Parts: sequence; structure tokens; C-alpha cells
Amino acid sequence: MTERLPIFPLNAVLYPGLVLPLHVFEERYRRLVADLLAGPEDQPRRFGVLAIKDGREVAPVTESDEPAGPLDGLGTATGDPLEALHHIGCVADVASITPQQDGRYELLITGTTRFRLREVETGGPYLTGRCELIEEEQGTGAGALAGGVERAFRAYQKRLAGARQASLTGDQELPDDPQVLSYLVAAASVLEVPVKQQLLACPDTTTRLSTELELLRRETALLAWLPSVPAVELTRQAFSPN
Repeated sequence: MTERLPIFPLNAVLYPGLVLPLHVFEERYRRLVADLLAGPEDQPRRFGVLAIKDGREVAPVTESDEPAGPLDGLGTATGDPLEALHHIGCVADVASITPQQDGRYELLITGTTRFRLREVETGGPYLTGRCELIEEEQGTGAGALAGGVERAFRAYQKRLAGARQASLTGDQELPDDPQVLSYLVAAASVLEVPVKQQLLACPDTTTRLSTELELLRRETALLAWLPSVPAVELTRQAFSPN
């Protein structure tokens, strides 16, 4: 099943079931939001979020008064946006849109379904793409792996809190569903975008949990060697200016 969607490139990864706030200020993405608002009220307001492989979210500042084009900021030396974006993304369902007096928007989006970008169009003010929706697969042994990932994640959180000179206020309740757990752990772990993208692109829940178990054990061991001071490179969180 395919669907044509507006594309919102980010220097971050959106996962199914996870919520992300967005501050929309560039003209091209304000147009995207305006087009969503202009659609029928009974239709879902959705767009595709793709992590940027080469480039940045915000177009570089120029002396021209022309608004940024759909490819500005992306590393498209070949002219092909498919080279600048990861091809596995997540459909974003817009939960709320709050217009600002200066024309900007505050969005709250929720990840719903993964997709594979098949084609991209660059003729409008923002990118649009033909997106093939990906059906979720559980895989074999996801339930057994989930317990190990939960324990490893709790150990990782404690080590991470120590590296940040923070404290944990009791154990957080984690979901029982292996698929939901796999996406929550992926979103909550402090990992580089390519690693987070790798987790999003895993073919099934079992593969994702298995990969996370290895990553969590490695990261926890690394944190054990750090002094109890904030580790800038390790503890930085992804930030989206859009």
C-alpha cells in the first residue's frame, strides 16, 4: 500500500507511538502546515518524517529574499534528494496545531506507521513523496527478548543518570508489548541519528530488540568508565529547530 505524503526532513528519528513537538518557522514548512489546515476537517492531517542523511533541517541564510526551496539545506550535490535522506521514515499524525501571531506554528505530532520512500517530488514549495507503508512484523522470540531489554534498559538509565549527575525517581513502568517497548527504548536511548535510524529500519521487532540489547550493554559498559560529570558528547539530546 502506498500513499503520497508531504515530507518533513529532520535531524532526528520519529518512531511509531512516540510524540514529538515541532516548532515550524521556515516558509516552506509553514506552507506545508497551511495546506494541511486547508484540507477537509474529516481527513487526517499527516506527513512523512524522514531523517536527514546528508545536510541540515534549516536552509542556509542567503542575501536573496526568495524563500527556501524544497532542497535547500540538504546535501544534494547530485541533485537527487533520495541521496540526502534515509529511505525508511515514519508517518506523523498531527495531534494539534497552534498558530502563532508571527505566522509560525507549534505542532504536536505522533508517529504512527513506518514507510519506505519510493519516489520524491521537488516541484512544490516542500518535498512530497510516494511512500510505501510498512507492515509491522513481530519475528520469532520477541517476547523472550523483551525481558532482557527491559532489564538492560533500566541498568542503562541508572548509569546515564549518574553521568548526567541526575537522579531517577523510582522505576518507570515500561510497556509489556514487545513492539511498543522496542520503539520506546529506541526513542529514549541517547544514540546518534544513524544508530536510531538503524533501529527504525529493523525488519521486525525481534531484530530491533536484539540490536537494542547489544547496544544497551555496550553503552552501559561505556558509561561505567565515565566520571560522574556530565559527558557532553554522550548526553546531548537531539534538537529540532523546526
